This record gives sequence, C-alpha cells and structure tokens, in this order.
Amino acid sequence: MDEQSVRAALEHYIRHSAAGDEDRASEIYAEDAVLEFPQSGERFEGVANFREWRRDYPAEVELEIVRVRGRDDFWVVEVRARYDGGPWMSGPAIYEFRGDLVSRETIYVGEAWEAPEWRARWRAAP
Repeated sequence: MDEQSVRAALEHYIRHSAAGDEDRASEIYAEDAVLEFPQSGERFEGVANFREWRRDYPAEVELEIVRVRGRDDFWVVEVRARYDGGPWMSGPAIYEFRGDLVSRETIYVGEAWEAPEWRARWRAAP
C-alpha cells in the first residue's frame, strides 16, 4: 500500500458511509477484519459484525482525513469526526492492511480543547 491507495480506500469508506450505503463503504475491509475501540474496550471480529451496527448508528457522523502516515501494510491516519453537527473531535486511527483490504482498524477519538495562552510564545503558526 502507498499513501494514495490508503487515502483512496478511506475516502471510499467516508463517501459511501455518508450516503448510508454501509455495504459499499465496507468494501475496504477483509471479511475477517477486526475493529477495536481501546477507549471503550470494544472489539468487533468480522466485517459483518461492525457493518451492521454502523448501519443502525443513531447519529449522523461526519469524518475528515487530516493526515496519512505509514508504509507497507501499517498506516496511521489522523482523523476528525463529529456527531450530529456537534464539535469536531480528533484522533488517530491505525490501519493494518492485508493486500489492499483493511484487516485491523483501531480507532481513538478525543474531544478538542482550547490551546492555553501561556504556551503561545513557543507554538508554531497554524
């Protein structure tokens, strides 16, 4: 895999998921893929298991890809997400590929915070 291929796979997921087509969105996963949320301790084995709860997800989810880094079959993607038009949250998602399909996805999400003014003099300009 290369950065362009990883980004294309994730954009495929985002586009079809936003359109409510979880079957098409889930085409990026191997059938035996694993999805983990370390913050909640959840682990879903097999794309069929997480495709179905995503289909019934009770909120509108918006996703943005910020940055893609990695090589070969291991990639870290910085993402932003928001639910029902609420505040943006950021975090990394770790993707492991087998061939051109995602075999493992680990998602971390956290709320954004205001940068403290006391350290402004050391910050790089946005």
